[in-house]
Amino acid sequence: MVPSNNPTRPGAALRRFAWGVLAYNVAVIVWGAAVRATGSGNGCGEHWPLCEGTVVLHHPTIAAMIELAHRATSGIDVLCVLALAIWTFRAVPKRHLARAWAVAVLVLTFNEALIGALLVELGLTANNASPARAFYLGLHLTNTLLLLAALALTAHFLSRRSATMRGRLAIRAPGLALTGLISVLLVGVTGSLAALGDTLYPAHNLWRAMARDFAPGSSWLLRIRWLHPAFALGAGVFIAWLAVRSLARPADRRLAGGVVLLLITQYFLGLADLVLLTPTALQMAHLLVADLLWIALVVLCARVCLVPKMAAVEAEQTAA
Repeated sequence: MVPSNNPTRPGAALRRFAWGVLAYNVAVIVWGAAVRATGSGNGCGEHWPLCEGTVVLHHPTIAAMIELAHRATSGIDVLCVLALAIWTFRAVPKRHLARAWAVAVLVLTFNEALIGALLVELGLTANNASPARAFYLGLHLTNTLLLLAALALTAHFLSRRSATMRGRLAIRAPGLALTGLISVLLVGVTGSLAALGDTLYPAHNLWRAMARDFAPGSSWLLRIRWLHPAFALGAGVFIAWLAVRSLARPADRRLAGGVVLLLITQYFLGLADLVLLTPTALQMAHLLVADLLWIALVVLCARVCLVPKMAAVEAEQTAA
C-alpha cells in the first residue's frame, strides 16, 4: 500500500471502517422503526437490558424476538463506536477535527442507550399515548439524528484531504446552514410523532384518516400530524438553497444532485405512505431515505460551509 502524502489523513482502512459504522447505525435505526411500527417495544416487558428479567428466553414471542434483535444490534454498535474512537485517536494527530466528532459519537451513543432504556423502564412503549412518551420519542429521534451527523462528520474529516485541523478552516454562511439543519431536524422529530400517531391510531380509510386530523375529539397526536409535511416543505427550501450554492464547486455537484434526488424520493415515499395508510415496510423505507438525506445534507454542508481559510478569503473577494 502506498502511504498517504498527507500526514493528517489516515489510511483507507480507517476511512472505510468509519463509513461502515455509519451505514451500520442506519440499519440499526431502521430496524428500530420496525420495533415501533409492530408494537414490539414492550416485547421484553419493562426490563432493560435483560428481556423479561432473564438472559435466555425459552419460548419468546415474535415481539420479544424483534425487540431482542434491536437490542443485540445496538450492543454491537457500542463496540463499533468504541473501536472507531480508539482507532481515530491513534491514527490522527491532536487538533484533528475527526477526534472531536469521534468523542461526540461516543457521548451520543450512550445517550441513545439511556433514552432507549428510559422508554422501556418507564413503560413508554406499546399503546402508551401519553405526552411523556412523545417527549422521550422526540428526544430519542433528535439524539439519533445528531448521532448520525457526528458519525458522518467523523468519516468526512477522516476522508478529507485538507482543512481537517482546528484553526485551519473558516465557516461560511453559518446562520443559514444552522437554521436549515435545525429545520430538517424538526422534520424528523415531527415525523416521529406522526408515525407514533399512525401506530397508535391506525386508519382504514384515507379520507376518514385526514378528517380525524382536524376533529375536535381526536387525540392530540393526530391533530399535530400536519406539522410534519409543513416542516418538510419549509426544509425543502433550505435544501434547494444548499444545492444551488453547491453548483459553484464541481466537486460538490454530484453530492448536491444526490441530495435533490433523495429529497424527491422522500416526498414520493411520504405521499405513498399517506395514501397506503402507513404500512410497516413503507415506514421503514421512508425512514431509511430520511436518514440518507440527513447524512448527505450534513456532509454537503461541511463541504460548502467548512472550507480552508484561504479558499474562504478567495470566495469573499470573488463575491465582492
